[in-house]
Amino acid sequence: MTIRSRRERERADREKLIVTAARELAEAEGWEAVTTRRLAERVEYSQPVLYSHFKGKDAIMVAVALEGFAELAGELRAARTAAPDAAGALAGVGRAYIAFAERRPALYDAMFRHQVDLPFATPQVPPALAAGFQELVEAVRPHAGDSDPGDLGLLAETYWAALHGLATLTLGGRLPRELHERRLALLLARFTAGRS
Repeated sequence: MTIRSRRERERADREKLIVTAARELAEAEGWEAVTTRRLAERVEYSQPVLYSHFKGKDAIMVAVALEGFAELAGELRAARTAAPDAAGALAGVGRAYIAFAERRPALYDAMFRHQVDLPFATPQVPPALAAGFQELVEAVRPHAGDSDPGDLGLLAETYWAALHGLATLTLGGRLPRELHERRLALLLARFTAGRS
């Protein structure tokens, strides 16, 4: 191993340590508690070392969000491909999406509720975001029927928006958790009505 490759590996390890510490702190105490000073203490590096990896808290949150998008895409793919049929795939993706938000509320916030410098719905969208959205597209594709092929992305966006709304309102206590399954069943029924 060359000195350069060792340094690159050490740098990547430090970045991973910083991102992991930020996620843990955010899940335990909320994003307000995540500061570069607290992260520096947790990872046992100076603040200048943190700034040599990330420009600040916003850049750390972007790295956290990208990890989250990759994890979400994997969970959606697993749910979709494990389903026995198209209706099961749509339901599985919906349940996996909401379960992800419930298990990791601070991560979900970094991904979707905080202002992060990530492009959505543009050609520059990062691969992790594109992969997650593609899972939504594949889940709704069998239920698109004879609609215009250009509408498939819009249908996936609509399904995502509904799932996001359910997840956000339930997590925020605006919708009672005990009726969650009924709400999801109603949403799924609208998407699968008259379809195979």
